[in-house]
Amino acid sequence: MPFTRISLLAGKSPEYLGAVRDSLDRALVECFEVPENDRFVAIHQHQPGELIFDRHYCGGPRSDDYIFFHITTGMARSRETKAAFYQRLVDNLAVFPGVRPEDVMVSIVNATFDDWSFSDGVMASTFGGRG
Repeated sequence: MPFTRISLLAGKSPEYLGAVRDSLDRALVECFEVPENDRFVAIHQHQPGELIFDRHYCGGPRSDDYIFFHITTGMARSRETKAAFYQRLVDNLAVFPGVRPEDVMVSIVNATFDDWSFSDGVMASTFGGRG
């Protein structure tokens, strides 16, 4: 049950945002061991001057179509799983909505189930879930 915050510059259409969200979901299901319909996403659109990024740091050049995916997960994945996920995500985004791979940045943070409460104020580790 990863939770993803997607940050990008404001002004994209609902269809574009849906394609970004769906591209992420397909990559998570196909490469990251996430069940179908296990979607937890927040999209943050920023005005000019509110999303600051180096256009050339460790890649690029990045354009104004830059998207940052910050994924918090409750289950650690292998290096190979992460690599496959990163590649599938950029491949999906390139097809639709047409995001260049240079414009995609991803950060994965692991948290234990003691760090989550999914509802009712109950620690997630009580349920033995997957993340």
